[in-house]
Amino acid sequence: MRNGFTWWIVAALMLLLDFYVYQAVKTIAQSLSPFSKTGIQFIYWGSAILALTCLLSLPYFQSLQTNRFFRNYIFSIFVGIFIAKLVGSVFFLIDDVRRLLTWIILKINSQKEVVTETAINGISRSTFLSWAGIGVGSALFGTLLYGFSNKYNYKIKRIPLFFDNLPKAFKGLKIVHISDIHSGSFNDKIAVNHGIDLILKEKADLILFTGDLVNDRHEEMLEYRDIFSRLNAPMGVYSTLGNHDYGDYVSWPSEFEKKQNLESLKQLQKGLGWRLLMNEHVVFERKGERIALLGIENFGAKGRFPKYGRMQDAYPGTEAIPFKILMSHDPSHWDYQVKKEYTDIDLMLSGHTHGMQFGLENPYFKWSPVQWMYKQWAGLYEDGKQKLYVNRGFGFIGYPGRVGIMPEITVIELV
Repeated sequence: MRNGFTWWIVAALMLLLDFYVYQAVKTIAQSLSPFSKTGIQFIYWGSAILALTCLLSLPYFQSLQTNRFFRNYIFSIFVGIFIAKLVGSVFFLIDDVRRLLTWIILKINSQKEVVTETAINGISRSTFLSWAGIGVGSALFGTLLYGFSNKYNYKIKRIPLFFDNLPKAFKGLKIVHISDIHSGSFNDKIAVNHGIDLILKEKADLILFTGDLVNDRHEEMLEYRDIFSRLNAPMGVYSTLGNHDYGDYVSWPSEFEKKQNLESLKQLQKGLGWRLLMNEHVVFERKGERIALLGIENFGAKGRFPKYGRMQDAYPGTEAIPFKILMSHDPSHWDYQVKKEYTDIDLMLSGHTHGMQFGLENPYFKWSPVQWMYKQWAGLYEDGKQKLYVNRGFGFIGYPGRVGIMPEITVIELV
């Protein structure tokens, strides 16, 4: 009941936003013919009502978990329209505030005559700001639509990392790091298989996966077992669990079924030939020298993300090993615990954020809204001798696309 009431509140806010944006639509439609005005009204309110209907249907749409087309595309389009309207409303609000201040100044000065709006390039300020808001919102929506084509546009990031305490026997060790596969979102086996081809082409010594193999259920991976079982490396393929792997975001009929789903996911990874590290470590030895790989369950320091990871179980036995790599799905774990309590962890590998699948990035600058929540959200971070690398994710979830932040295959070489 409470959740249903929340959805109605959200729907009411969306309807208020629709009415607010429509005032700007009317402003720019003043110069159009009656037929064109009617067409714009029909399109605007038709799409608005359809979006509201879809929103209100979500709590009762029992097949949402299996209907990928609806979940991944139709819903994302309506969310994109909502965001575009929200961004456009910033311009409309600026105009409303401007007109309110003008009205107050006129009242204070007791002026009886109405001052004519100043024109910009032959149109009034109100019309100009309305066009600007609609233009920016439409451009944003168009960008989100274009992003659908980028969801399998895998990019290889080559990262050489220097450590003065790296044993000489492991100099030049090549690691492929991937994260956040989210197989429940895939709908193109050929494209995914191409991503695996890119990984294998690197001929890495070691392949590491830092969690979120599925969205919720282990069955989501069954269709892709033949593809991901191709992954292999001389030193092995190792994995950890992410927050989505536990099935915490599904209403299970019983706790037993939830636990069984997790056990099935563990066995599935074993069937792929991967070694799942559950709060434990492995030691690699070359020419009498050793390095350690630790892997813990999900440990999130933000929001309501679970803290299943136990460094107190994974760490013992590695104290005397000179070089350590930690796989921990959520990068917030680095500041929360690793840097404070485990200062001899040389390199931590994470994922989780996806770079929000939206942002701007070039060799000199990167930005994404996710940075307002995560201090470390994509790429390399350093603090003293300790390093953290956050993978942008191999897959996607929610929004079936990528804008600016592409799916990533990280190739790390230790030097």
